[in-house]
Amino acid sequence: MAVLSIFPAALVAQTGLAAAPASPEPGAIVRLTLTSTSNVDPIVSVRGAMAGEPLHYRKASAGVWHAIGGVPVDLDSLQANAIVQRASGATETARVRFRLPKVPPPVAQPLAVDSTFTKPLDAATIARIDRENARAREVGREAHERAPMWTASFLKPRTSVVTSEFGSGRLFNGKLTTRHLGVDFRGAVGEPVRAANRGVVALVDNFFLAGNVVYIDHGGGVVTSYFHLSKTLVKQGETVKRGQVIGQVGNTGRVTGPHLHWAARYGGNTVNPLDLLSIKPDWYSASVSR
Repeated sequence: MAVLSIFPAALVAQTGLAAAPASPEPGAIVRLTLTSTSNVDPIVSVRGAMAGEPLHYRKASAGVWHAIGGVPVDLDSLQANAIVQRASGATETARVRFRLPKVPPPVAQPLAVDSTFTKPLDAATIARIDRENARAREVGREAHERAPMWTASFLKPRTSVVTSEFGSGRLFNGKLTTRHLGVDFRGAVGEPVRAANRGVVALVDNFFLAGNVVYIDHGGGVVTSYFHLSKTLVKQGETVKRGQVIGQVGNTGRVTGPHLHWAARYGGNTVNPLDLLSIKPDWYSASVSR
């Protein structure tokens, strides 16, 4: 746990901001806790930010507020804050700084794909990829406008073996090209893919790289996405339940074979979706008071 001071100095002993883990990996989801032991001038609201994204503090118990945030994959330093508004009108800012470990180069995973995906892309295709990436980022930003919708823990969209972990390198036809910003699950074409938690389907489409995709807005800044589907079984705007089948494993888009690529965002920042599994619903969810 990392705890740093609160301003003004007169209130240092009353209020503090803590974060776990204190040395998060790139793409990690961190848990932030604001505590206040003072009842003289009660807190009426808390807001904050980290890595350019808003933090949504929810009151967990008397004098305790929780929030989650996403660590970008390409930062050398990181700070989060909590801006506290008290009943008297006084405003304070608590800050916590993270110790980001030096990240070694990713271990390359050799992959062989059709030459269509490794030869230089034409301008029209590059423009299409840019548009699709922008749409994904916008879905993440819009997730901040909705309160958390989940009341149960997140689950894996498949129970099969993980074949590629978050952050690994991708060696396409002998050339290291990208860092893998998701988690791949083994699967045969047509096998079920389930929603990781309750949310609203924000996007259903076919992308050049990701193939047939489904994006689910879970609120509170959290989005999960499901790539390379052979078939999508939900529509944009539909509210889905935790564990609901939303599509089928496929091999659409830039793939070496059928599998599910599962990804997640906190706002505009890509995060490791497996970190969602550790968020306990009694710690941060729709069931925790705002």
